[in-house]
Amino acid sequence: MADGPVRVGALTPKRRRGWWGWVDLGAGLALVALLVEWVHWAFSAPGGLRLTAGGVYVAIATAVLWAWPAARQGIGWANRITLLRAVFIALVAGLIAYPAFIQRHAEGIAALALLALLLDGIDGWVARHTHSATRFGARFDMELDAFFIVVLCAALVALDKVGSWVLVIGLARYAFVGAGLYWPWLHRELPVSYLRKTVCVWQVATLLACLLPLVTSAWAVALTSLAAALLALSFGRDLVWLWRRRGAPLSDSVF
Repeated sequence: MADGPVRVGALTPKRRRGWWGWVDLGAGLALVALLVEWVHWAFSAPGGLRLTAGGVYVAIATAVLWAWPAARQGIGWANRITLLRAVFIALVAGLIAYPAFIQRHAEGIAALALLALLLDGIDGWVARHTHSATRFGARFDMELDAFFIVVLCAALVALDKVGSWVLVIGLARYAFVGAGLYWPWLHRELPVSYLRKTVCVWQVATLLACLLPLVTSAWAVALTSLAAALLALSFGRDLVWLWRRRGAPLSDSVF
């Protein structure tokens, strides 16, 4: 029996923990607002940055809420670091709408993108060492990486260093996911691949380096072309692996 009457509407421990997720997402939005105001104060950023950066972050937060496990527990420290990355990426994405500004402050934007890249290694380390790795966290990290690559590609287009073809690098994964709607065998989980991981890091590092003023347009085209070729190699290798197993049940996964 219960020791006393239960108050109507009282939060159970699981529900109480769930509120921390909303607090974390709200804190991220507040940090975006603070960073935007600092950029306004220090660099006279366009007034619309509040809308563009804030809008990108709200879209990310909405996606997080949509994919959140039904238990609605707190997101944990590893995911908080991933969310911090989302804050920096949202700011970079918001600045893409203002090419003249990013051309004047390319070094600062590259530094902000580098910070987001460095945090990418920390969230996984925290998840492993706190035994808090989850499928949700891995998906959150992966989707944010994919969006980050699109943002960096768009930044290079905005800087007029590379043609719009470079967006193929960022959109390749989304095309792959879309193709999976027609060919379900593409949904099979792939085995761990160091080539895939290396190509991903190479892409981000290449795109980030090309933001720097010292990298000319000619060099940016050459480097991004190499990144695109490596991406095609990695995708091709995975597609061959998936094609050979297309007839097997999807439950027959390497995981």
